[in-house]
Amino acid sequence: MDEPRLSAALQALQAAARRSAVARRLQRDPETALLQSVVDAAVTLFDAEASSIALFERDPDRLEFRVAAGEHGAGVIGLSVPPSKGIVGYVFSTSQPIALSDVLSDPRFDKGTAERTGYVPRSIAAVPLIHADSAVGVLQVLDKHSTPTFSLRDMDLLAVFARQAAAAIEASKVQRDTTRLLRAVLGQIGDDDLSAEQLDVLVDAATSDLDRDEESPFWGLVGQVARLRGMSDRELAIVADILEVVARHSGRPGRSGRRGRPFPISE
Repeated sequence: MDEPRLSAALQALQAAARRSAVARRLQRDPETALLQSVVDAAVTLFDAEASSIALFERDPDRLEFRVAAGEHGAGVIGLSVPPSKGIVGYVFSTSQPIALSDVLSDPRFDKGTAERTGYVPRSIAAVPLIHADSAVGVLQVLDKHSTPTFSLRDMDLLAVFARQAAAAIEASKVQRDTTRLLRAVLGQIGDDDLSAEQLDVLVDAATSDLDRDEESPFWGLVGQVARLRGMSDRELAIVADILEVVARHSGRPGRSGRRGRPFPISE
């Protein structure tokens, strides 16, 4: 790569990195931590032996157990199974919830995988994690202490937990989009050196492609916030006041104690 193009590439990467840093601050709920809180709460609410979440991963296609809770949950963390195998595979591939009071009598149950975890359950309830109308994983709960079966109300509650888990996965989209952003920016750099203004336009175009939902232009907001870096403290204080009014209007409380610098931005 010649010197002008290398310089343009480095500047573009810096601009994209600034957008990424802002994005991570705007959507900063760690996926794993929130998923862990979901299974922790599920074990407590259902008074169950274990709860776990498996997420779909590619290359190769598999369901990978990311988090687990309960006395017999730890053994499943890190385990991967084919996306069509066992109860978890059935729920993922069909996007249908399921509740079984006697798993050993069900031909879909994968006893071998259960034995690898060190615990073979008697009953199981599992629901799909749905994002953008597609299953992205499965939440399951094993063996309630209070009753041998899972009721319809139990399944409704479990669906609520699944929605929270899906929200955590959506939050992690920032990380995935960052990779796409960098690739898009570098892919659009030509042979000529680009000005700062041209680079800003280029990064704007790349980030706009990441906003699939026109009603929620997340990366568009990121771009606007990234441009606040050059403002004075007084100007930032005005912007903070405006954002606080908007937050209150939308029903979300403003961030107290941070007036003047609502979004700390770093390189």
